[in-house]
Amino acid sequence: MDELLEIGKLVNTHGLKGEVKVTPWCDDADIFTRLESVTVNGENHSIENVRFHKGSVILKLDRVDSIDDAERLKNKILYTERSHLGELNEDTYYIKDLIGLEVYEDGQSLGIIDDCFPTGSNDVYVVKSDSGKQILIPAIKQVIKKVDIKNRRMDVELMEGLRDED
Repeated sequence: MDELLEIGKLVNTHGLKGEVKVTPWCDDADIFTRLESVTVNGENHSIENVRFHKGSVILKLDRVDSIDDAERLKNKILYTERSHLGELNEDTYYIKDLIGLEVYEDGQSLGIIDDCFPTGSNDVYVVKSDSGKQILIPAIKQVIKKVDIKNRRMDVELMEGLRDED
């Protein structure tokens, strides 16, 4: 089996016939319309139907036929195989691939990407230094100069005010 990537969270039931409400964790929620199956709780489920409702994805999964079945999946993480997601656009990365990258500015290590969170306009990378300090780096072209997933490195040019000066 291919590597599994998190793509959302099953946050609630929807209706009485086993549909589940998903909060997508991907930029393109339409990806759900192209998937044939997902993994939840270690079990593979074929997707029988996909629709969108108020910013959420509503899925009908095989073997989930009642509200009770759907209730058991509530708050579970939804996964799919990396190969099912297709190619990413240029300068687009999976968060899983960014976590652990060493971040450099002018050849000096700033630390390791420890987390990533969305802000609405762009993601923000949480970089933790060896001393435990955190630097919040916006994922924008003016700051992120180069990402090298293979060599586990990111080069940045921090704007004034982004880094504490000791």
